[in-house]
Amino acid sequence: MPTPSGHRPGDQSYDGLLVQDDLPDGWHLPDRFPGERAEDASAFLDEALGYNDQAVTAEDRQAQLDSEQNETIDGRWRYIEHAATATRVFIRLQRQQFAVPEEVKITGVVYLPWRPGDPISSQDLRTLPTARIEAAINERLFAMKRTVTITGGKIVLPSGRKISERDLLKPLGNPKQTPDFYELVALQYGKLASQGDEAPAVTMGKINGVAHATAQGWLVRTRARGLLPPGRRG
Repeated sequence: MPTPSGHRPGDQSYDGLLVQDDLPDGWHLPDRFPGERAEDASAFLDEALGYNDQAVTAEDRQAQLDSEQNETIDGRWRYIEHAATATRVFIRLQRQQFAVPEEVKITGVVYLPWRPGDPISSQDLRTLPTARIEAAINERLFAMKRTVTITGGKIVLPSGRKISERDLLKPLGNPKQTPDFYELVALQYGKLASQGDEAPAVTMGKINGVAHATAQGWLVRTRARGLLPPGRRG
């Protein structure tokens, strides 16, 4: 996975999925995974814990990536520490890209005492505020609604990526792999409608090489995210 300039994959906030501000008071996001690992340990942990057994072959993995269902593979494990109890915790974060609205959920938790061999109490288990962490992440990542500006003939998307208006009539790519995908769906639909297209969803299917029903599904999710007004009946 490519990383933003100036960040090493071992830096746990490199991909923006979890940052210190997402954690309640008393919890800390270390700069590195335990052992000063220089890489993201998520794939290793998934394999060790059996989280990847639903994608045992390359074909299985690709099928999940290409499907229009929330995948179970490729979650991201992040290591956090609780200051008061010195408890160490790994949480697994999984993007739910086909949820409405899109969100991140915690799909795994591993507790470790600060000193190996010490017991973990039920109070320790209750200390981790999973709902608050999820809420903070999702507010930061997804509360932003569509904001598009034009600069020098370019459309500036929420991620900061710039595209030209003519790019809106090109294939948008895979929704799981294309940044700002549903922003682009809204813009492509609006572009076609502004040109007088009486069946934008049909045209979108042709442009993107997908079935009409798939293009309609994209529009449903785009409207659910508040990026397009509700559709009209009839």
